[in-house]
Amino acid sequence: MAQTKRKRRTKHRGNAAGIVEHRGRTSRPPSPEERKKAQKQAARGNRFSKPPTWSSAAIRAFVVTVFFVAFITVAMHRPLRASIALGAFVLLLYIPMGYFMDQQFYRRYQQRQARTGEKR
Repeated sequence: MAQTKRKRRTKHRGNAAGIVEHRGRTSRPPSPEERKKAQKQAARGNRFSKPPTWSSAAIRAFVVTVFFVAFITVAMHRPLRASIALGAFVLLLYIPMGYFMDQQFYRRYQQRQARTGEKR
């Protein structure tokens, strides 16, 4: 026998109090913007998951020193030799300073991960 009443296609979404609770769109794939945002947050979380290295500190210090020498030469009107000499001194300061700062951030991140791991 044929059905006389058409079946409903969606669930009734009200509860006993009459409040409608929306689950959201579960079947829709994330848009490219949402995907980028999720990847950015994941990358930010993984940033301090690797221990610091002297080579990464040296590369970062070298890049900053190049900008420093260019700034001193152009903005302060200093001779190139004097700027390079000052840049070499700054480079020797920036390498250990950058390494130990990265190490401090890494340790703090590891402690935070250990604390949240214990709570779960």
